[in-house]
Amino acid sequence: MTARIRVRELAPEAIEAMRGVERFLHGCGLPHATLELVKIRASQINGCAFCVDMHARDAKKAGESDERLWSVAAWREAPYYTDAERAALALAEAGTRLADRPDPVPDEVWAEAARHYSQEELAALIVAVAQINAWNRICVISRTVPGSGV
Repeated sequence: MTARIRVRELAPEAIEAMRGVERFLHGCGLPHATLELVKIRASQINGCAFCVDMHARDAKKAGESDERLWSVAAWREAPYYTDAERAALALAEAGTRLADRPDPVPDEVWAEAARHYSQEELAALIVAVAQINAWNRICVISRTVPGSGV
């Protein structure tokens, strides 16, 4: 695969603004593992090889187990995730697949997430889902090659 365009070089202010959101997410209080799992799952759904690769590597460096990384696409059937992580993954999937159903984020999904996370943490999860979906679109449209940088 060959990149179509180097967005980082052509829109550096936009990329820096997005990195500001990443700094917020890293300091928001949500567990690092949860954020990485959410980013990996949304990236899998969106077919973003660059982001799947980057976030799996970041999670691995942070101590994530191979089993959890390999099975995140099948998290509902895998025994490796906490109830809170499952709630975050369900919210991430719903927020990523907005056009796939008439009620994109069902009340049950929201209620389960609200059982595990504070209002501030829920706000951060929403930002995380929106952010990774934006990164996915940049990387998929530009055909950013895994390992190459945005």
